[in-house]
Amino acid sequence: MKNYLYSDNVTIPVTAYALGERIELKDVNVGEKIYSSPLTLAVREGKYAVLFRYGAAVLFNMQTEEEKSFIKEIAPTIKDAFSVPKIEEAEIVFDNKREESAANGIIRLQDSSIERLHIVADVLAKSVILSHYESSIAEAFDSVEPFAENLQKKGKRFYSSKKLLEQIGSTLLIQHKMVGRVEVGENPDILWERPDLERLYARLIDEYELHDRDRALERKLELISRTAETLLNLLQGTRSIRLELYIVILIILEILISIYQMFLWGK
Repeated sequence: MKNYLYSDNVTIPVTAYALGERIELKDVNVGEKIYSSPLTLAVREGKYAVLFRYGAAVLFNMQTEEEKSFIKEIAPTIKDAFSVPKIEEAEIVFDNKREESAANGIIRLQDSSIERLHIVADVLAKSVILSHYESSIAEAFDSVEPFAENLQKKGKRFYSSKKLLEQIGSTLLIQHKMVGRVEVGENPDILWERPDLERLYARLIDEYELHDRDRALERKLELISRTAETLLNLLQGTRSIRLELYIVILIILEILISIYQMFLWGK
């Protein structure tokens, strides 16, 4: 394996895709594997792909048609593929005479070592997966908001326990995926071997606001979950009151029937 994948003073495109809930990495059989964790493939000369088990793929130096062709080849390994994949695009400039930086979609690297490309891939993959979750949570917000508005304005409920339980389940599932699979708040393993790349990683996560977006998503998930649970408790409380009312009515009816029967027997 070459120490550097590209020459100095060149610019290449890089695209990150959120393809599905999971990629079965062991089943991927495309190109030549040059690194196992994260799975890195040499697709063709000068064209590389880094795949992550949580459903993200980062493609280096590929044109649009080449990206589509590659994704089509690995499609059988994608589980629960997204109908509309999220995409994050950037350009990498290799320049050993300038300081490494990231701004406005331009990433400057001092060299094209595989370790540096892995740092870029890790950040872009997490960023594009966060974009997918942000869209999902926005939809969840849209579904919960009418419930709360109806409760505030009319004091009535227009929701079912089934829908609320589905909403709580969906929120918990997103939290599980973010914490258990993507591990947005965790540093990549490569930094244990190359602590000198920590500064580059810090600049990239600042540029793509990974930590801020992760915290914002956690707050939104917590709010959605708390709102759904509150509405569910209100619903269950309403049902309990209604059940008690039915019991009281039945007792009153039984008393009235007993009085009526006693009146008839008295005659």
